[in-house]
Amino acid sequence: MTILVTGSAGFIGYHVSQGLLQRGEKVVGIDNLNPYYDVNLKNARLEQLKKQKNFEFQQIDIADKAGMATFCQKYPDIDRIVHLAAQAGVRYSLSNPQAYAESNVVGYLNVLEACRVLPIRHCVYASSSSVYGSNQKLPFSVSDPVEQPISLYAATKRSCELMSYTYSHLFNIPITGLRFFTVYGPWGRPDMSAFIFTNAIFKDEEISIFNHGNMRRNFTYIDDIVQGTIACLDRAPVPATEPEGSLVVPHRLYNIGNSRAENLMDFVQTLERVIGKKAKIRFESLQPGDVKETIADIVDSTRDFNFQPKTNIEEGLKQFVSWYRSYYAV
Repeated sequence: MTILVTGSAGFIGYHVSQGLLQRGEKVVGIDNLNPYYDVNLKNARLEQLKKQKNFEFQQIDIADKAGMATFCQKYPDIDRIVHLAAQAGVRYSLSNPQAYAESNVVGYLNVLEACRVLPIRHCVYASSSSVYGSNQKLPFSVSDPVEQPISLYAATKRSCELMSYTYSHLFNIPITGLRFFTVYGPWGRPDMSAFIFTNAIFKDEEISIFNHGNMRRNFTYIDDIVQGTIACLDRAPVPATEPEGSLVVPHRLYNIGNSRAENLMDFVQTLERVIGKKAKIRFESLQPGDVKETIADIVDSTRDFNFQPKTNIEEGLKQFVSWYRSYYAV
């Protein structure tokens, strides 16, 4: 059988695809290769995947209903889906909201429709820690209320969670949502902090530190994200029936984040130490849509599929900077 990975040319999609291929799975990847960031980087990731004999790629936009229907007809043996395609980025949603509605809502609806057509045993999809908004309770738990998103990106990710629950309820499809917390590592996205800071330090450019550095994040290394995602994929929610006869919906939500939150300035100082060069810093106010602090409660994911992030920030940034030096020849 075959696993579909949407967004396979993206940062997390590339690494999850590699992880699945390395354990002998057959993977079909789809991606629309949009120009939100450097398409050359996306194509370079794809070239790595195409070296694997069990990988196939189709350039498809998940928001294209007809294209997705044709794809499902071409690959009727897909039995699991890892849905990672999305329009990412909090700040970009302020200037291009339509892209988020098309990719994250309409696109995911088409993926859910694919779950109805294909013999899906489990669909795992990417949600985000951004759904917690400006929640003051820490750490963030999946049982916390998440009805006050402070960015359109967060609102679309919460919409995905609600749509997933509905499809799981109506059609008895096992679906699991993973709320990722600040992922970083080799082949990372150029719009994320590790990449932005590293790029600026090497080029002697200023970096903007928002909220005057008074921020904390669960920076989570990509290998830990891959381990958690694949372990979750292997543990589909089992439909169950309560004693009174009502069906328990086979939909679950989990946090996937590091077990330790890092101060933003500690993150920058570690990066300076790894690179061997000081950053030029400009302190700024908190930006619209940003949150001051994210800390993940991972008790449920550790209990249910043994998610145990192991990579500390020093080792993770060493790996990222090593990749950056190699890829950009600096």
